[in-house]
Amino acid sequence: MIRYRFLDALRGFALLGILLVNVLDMTTPQGTTGGPAGREVLDLAVQSRFVPIFTLLFGVSLYLIAGGARRRGTAGWSALALRMIALGAIGAVHMIVYPGEILRLYAIAGLLVIPLVVWAPARINLALGVVLTCLAFGPSSGGVESLPGLMLVGAGAAGLGVPALLEGSRRFAVGLLVVAAVFAIPLTAAYLGAGGGDPRFSAEGSRAGLATAVAYIAALALLWHWGPARRALGAVFEPLGRMSLTNYVGASLVTVVAVPVLGLSAEATIRPTTAFAVVLILVQSAVSRLWLGRFRYGPLEWLVRAATWRTRPPFRRDPGASDMAAVRRTVEPARIGS
Repeated sequence: MIRYRFLDALRGFALLGILLVNVLDMTTPQGTTGGPAGREVLDLAVQSRFVPIFTLLFGVSLYLIAGGARRRGTAGWSALALRMIALGAIGAVHMIVYPGEILRLYAIAGLLVIPLVVWAPARINLALGVVLTCLAFGPSSGGVESLPGLMLVGAGAAGLGVPALLEGSRRFAVGLLVVAAVFAIPLTAAYLGAGGGDPRFSAEGSRAGLATAVAYIAALALLWHWGPARRALGAVFEPLGRMSLTNYVGASLVTVVAVPVLGLSAEATIRPTTAFAVVLILVQSAVSRLWLGRFRYGPLEWLVRAATWRTRPPFRRDPGASDMAAVRRTVEPARIGS
């Protein structure tokens, strides 16, 4: 399966935004009505901006895995179904720690779109995904009903070569950023004009979040074409993205332990929880980089891969020249195979 370095970095970037929200949700006492002071910035810049990115990337992964199954001579639908079952099982366990977790819903939505991803042309997936997304974000605030549409958009875009364009074409990134800004600016103005607040619970907020999510993708892709920025983004976010599942679940476990120890639930502003989330993501980035120097996959990524292909993939990296080549590829602007 082709691995795009930019998509790994984008997935790590999305994980940062998701954890900023999840950590605050986990540290805010239940029954709190107003929430900590300063949350307006989080609502405007983070909330409902990063989950759409993750959902689109989930759809891209569905397409790439289906293609990998065809190259292996196996049925794409069975590989994807087994993958969704594994993710759903991990989500069910994760829910014990974080009731707001979304993996179970991703697994269900993924199962629903498998036939289209495997058998329908990419243009059909993209067109149908756009229609379903418009319906989900039209009269309502998006939410769970937006997952199938965004997944199909991601799968269709992958089939039409968008990941390669994001990674290899500065002109495409600029064009996407302009188009996204044309929608994001007026939609954000409409959201603020409607009173702002948590964008997850208003149609105006969710629409602004979706448009801003696309703008974030384009902006990150544009930065990716500038050497110093690419090296910095790759160093911080690429290891996170390659172990996003392990880091997502692991962050919840760390937060549950840290909240009573640090007294985060008693804070009146979001600054302590935001600082905690940023430190946590930086530590996870460093640990992920060290881990991937010795192992091919994160622990949960290995389990899901084993379930997907019904095999026992190699876990440890073999020492030698191949490892050095892998290290060099983490700082070079190229696609890598997995």
